[in-house]
Amino acid sequence: MRFLLDAEQRAFAASLDAMLTAAGTPAVVRAWSAGDHRGGRALWSRVADAGVFALAVPEEDGGLGLRPVELVLAFVELGRHAVPGPLVETVTAAALLTAPGEGRELLPALAAGTTMTTLAPPPTALHPTPDTAPPPTTLHPTPHTAPPPTTFHPTPHTAPPPTGDTDAPAPLALDGDAADLLLHVDARGDLRRAAGHGRVRGSLDPARRLTPLLPGGALLAQGPLPEGALALARLTTAAQALGVGLALLERTVAHVRRRTQFGVPVGSFQAVKHRLADARIALDLAHPLLLGAALTGDPFDVAAAKAGACEAAYTTARAALQLHGAIGYTAEYDLSLWLTKAVALRTAWGTPGECRAAVLRER
Repeated sequence: MRFLLDAEQRAFAASLDAMLTAAGTPAVVRAWSAGDHRGGRALWSRVADAGVFALAVPEEDGGLGLRPVELVLAFVELGRHAVPGPLVETVTAAALLTAPGEGRELLPALAAGTTMTTLAPPPTALHPTPDTAPPPTTLHPTPHTAPPPTTFHPTPHTAPPPTGDTDAPAPLALDGDAADLLLHVDARGDLRRAAGHGRVRGSLDPARRLTPLLPGGALLAQGPLPEGALALARLTTAAQALGVGLALLERTVAHVRRRTQFGVPVGSFQAVKHRLADARIALDLAHPLLLGAALTGDPFDVAAAKAGACEAAYTTARAALQLHGAIGYTAEYDLSLWLTKAVALRTAWGTPGECRAAVLRER
């Protein structure tokens, strides 16, 4: 199948690229990683003004209606420029808040970008087991499965419960210290507004700051929550990862053209060409998977796109690190902003293994 974007879609992606290029995102990302959110909040407002968050909000709630293809285009650019913040969590929250309840009144502010939102899903939404897992379109857990919640964040540890309850770890949310609205899905499958968060925890990607949310909180919507919310999270994460991979490839190609060895650019060596060609092919194959999943909305197509795009970005990150040499390992070099993000997004909202298992169960 051949996917062709129309002129309006191409112009939308190009306008986002131009805006984010002019924004100088590497400096914004470094400040965000250090806990200074001023530049990130300003950039967040500009992203909202471009209509990105409105693409996930119904028209009757101040949005543009759910437009998955346009969301994919937007998140590819957000990933390409390493924009920080709970971007995926905000659009996923928009899908959850459409459920009947008091939370729907929060949607206009979310669409306008005045309310930055983060979300901590229940562990079972991200850790399905082959026999007892709910369908991948739901965010409410089954009462019999409780695998360890290590998928949402790239660190191997879970936060201790802030209330002394040792039976369940506290849910971890991305950038809870910066967000205005903290949401989590409890064990009953209900969407609640958390009263606060615990100490900020580091992660593999310094720009992805993890915060344990306080349990309980005001009820916003009763479960089961809208189907497709997890699929939307995976779709936008995959698009973000694809953008990260494209940025890594572009930067690496530019580097091997500049760097010389034995009097010639290292990019002229066949081994280097093959590594870059493998990365290019992986990214090119992931792109139609992503657009196809956006068109169908099928959770199994989305799972395939998530696995394909995140693995392509990870493959590109490995090639970029090797071909940059020692400079690629330094945190001061901007390449690191995309390298760590490629690894973190690979397991966010479902590991490659979980996504492949979802596809195999259906097929």
